[in-house]
Amino acid sequence: MDLMITNQAIAEAMKVKLGPELPALPEFVPDIRRAPDRGYRLDPAQTRTALKNALRYIPEEHHQRLAPEFFQELKTRGRIHGYRFRPAGPIQARPVQDYRGRCLAGKALQVMIDNNLDFEVALYPYELVTYGETGSVCQNWMQYRLIKKYLEVLTEDQTLVVASGHPLGLFRSAPDNPRVIITNGLLVGLYDNPDDWEIAAQMGVSSYGQMTAGGWMYIGPQGIVHGTYNTLLNAGRLRCGIDAGGNLKGLLFVSSGLGGMSGAQPKAAEIAGAVSVVAEVDGSRIETRRRQGWVREVSADLDRVFELALAAKKAGAPLPIAYHGNVVDLLEYAVAIDLLSDQTSCHVAYSGGYCPQGLTFEQRTAMLGSNRERFRQLVDRGLRRHFELIKALTERGVYFFDYGNAFLKAVFDAGVREVAKNGRDAKDGFIFPSYFEDLMGPIFDYGYGPFRWVCLSGDPEDLVRTDRAAMACIDPKRRPEDRDNYVWIRDAGKNRLVVGTQARILYQDAQGRVRIALKFNDMVRRGEVGPIMLGRDHHDPGGTDSPFRETANIRDGSNVAADMATHCFAGNAARGMSLVALHNGGGTGIGKAVNGGFGLVLDGSLRVDDTIRSAMSWDVMGGVARRNWARNPNAMAVAMEYNGTNPNGDQITIPFVVDDELIDSLIG
Repeated sequence: MDLMITNQAIAEAMKVKLGPELPALPEFVPDIRRAPDRGYRLDPAQTRTALKNALRYIPEEHHQRLAPEFFQELKTRGRIHGYRFRPAGPIQARPVQDYRGRCLAGKALQVMIDNNLDFEVALYPYELVTYGETGSVCQNWMQYRLIKKYLEVLTEDQTLVVASGHPLGLFRSAPDNPRVIITNGLLVGLYDNPDDWEIAAQMGVSSYGQMTAGGWMYIGPQGIVHGTYNTLLNAGRLRCGIDAGGNLKGLLFVSSGLGGMSGAQPKAAEIAGAVSVVAEVDGSRIETRRRQGWVREVSADLDRVFELALAAKKAGAPLPIAYHGNVVDLLEYAVAIDLLSDQTSCHVAYSGGYCPQGLTFEQRTAMLGSNRERFRQLVDRGLRRHFELIKALTERGVYFFDYGNAFLKAVFDAGVREVAKNGRDAKDGFIFPSYFEDLMGPIFDYGYGPFRWVCLSGDPEDLVRTDRAAMACIDPKRRPEDRDNYVWIRDAGKNRLVVGTQARILYQDAQGRVRIALKFNDMVRRGEVGPIMLGRDHHDPGGTDSPFRETANIRDGSNVAADMATHCFAGNAARGMSLVALHNGGGTGIGKAVNGGFGLVLDGSLRVDDTIRSAMSWDVMGGVARRNWARNPNAMAVAMEYNGTNPNGDQITIPFVVDDELIDSLIG
């Protein structure tokens, strides 16, 4: 065998590759947010490998010119993004028929990718970061171009495999197999930690997909609004005496963060009827939410902020207020708070996700690149002060909940051992509840979670039609959760939730998702709407294993296991979802979660009807089955009913209840 492999022979061996032309250097649009320099940490050997890793996408004739350019990016940005290969101008989701492709799924997934990188949607669009400070579509623009090329030639008999943003290739499959399989950030256990992951990312071999960024299913901040709305309503009902049919009129909610996920907070609070004050250090994020109408008042003056808040609270009128400043300063001043949380990106607290008290946003950004050790010290100091203020406020009757952003874990990592329930480690949770333990866990146990869809035509009328169809599928008298969801979808249009392409979020259980999906596919078949992409957040009953969030209410010891998300991913692949994804990290950070999701293209076919009945039910009920086995009462009740009524012949193993007195008599 001839081992003399030349670049000419390599180029001739590939039908799908980057072209020989070298794009011009881009002009960056002023005022578009840019990711900070997170520091260059590679040693010389790792740097050589990183440069070779980036250049291997590109024909040899350009290596001489691009090597110093990529080296400069690595030294000044901490990553090689390949800015030269970003397409010129804004990237936006177009109607699906405007894309090139050999199958509908190939075109549809291009819609989803471009929506994730829209200037109005993405947090740092030039660095391919959609949300969550580091959640990326892929690692660099060479990968973006190559993925698009593969999707343009993808057929119904092929599957594209994507490994942390790298398109590994097209492989023969069948129409009822996935068109795309994605993994992001998966690491061998010994190296499954933020430090080793960051080295891998700088070398260009791992990507942080967050949840729906790297899974290409993000639909803008709307994607978290419904969950935040449900969380706030349930917090008010649990702790503030709000009745089941009431809203949060006259209550004040205080939190922080106005980014891609956290930006949902003021909008959700307004829909729920509350006054909200949300702190944000980045003025550009405040301006984005103000322009979108998701905050109505903005001030850096705490006297003015609370004058507005208390007046609105007294009048019982919802009012979303953005405080341009640090949340710790806000809490040192705060009065008359009812509900308190935090949604800074604490899963990457030391990479810029948490801005310490005493630093401006600009100073934070500069220090990230110049003095990471000092930045880490200031983050720890800020988190400790933040915790002390929360503790003082809760002693005065304020209800605080960790909103799944690893805030309490970050406080623990900052040296505050008293935040742990057992005073030693985080295995038993924290002294303050996760929102999942108190508020959303029981809802997930029923199987409710953030179901979503995108109208691939881009036609707003298709969204109106699907909203109406979904509402008709919900019985508001079935459970209180169904009543909340009915009201949500009834009012979705007037609440102006769309940012990016025409999409909707709607919490539903297995039964509701199957019913709605079949209705939508029938509408596509009849020509009433264009094709539709179904999906969900990875934050779902069966989608994520994370002891700091989605499995925080699993108390049989398996909260640290990652079987559920892995089973969900494999089961969805076996049942023919159009896209399946499995990620490390999610909203709580590398090594703290394994999460997965899916996309299903509705083309009106009977084949897709069969996939809906099998895969959509499995996607939820696999998670309910695990929650039921942990002896969670709501999940046990759903599993018992499902065993007797489901049309698929499915059977779930249900645990026998053990008498606590028997165990106590043995152990004492």
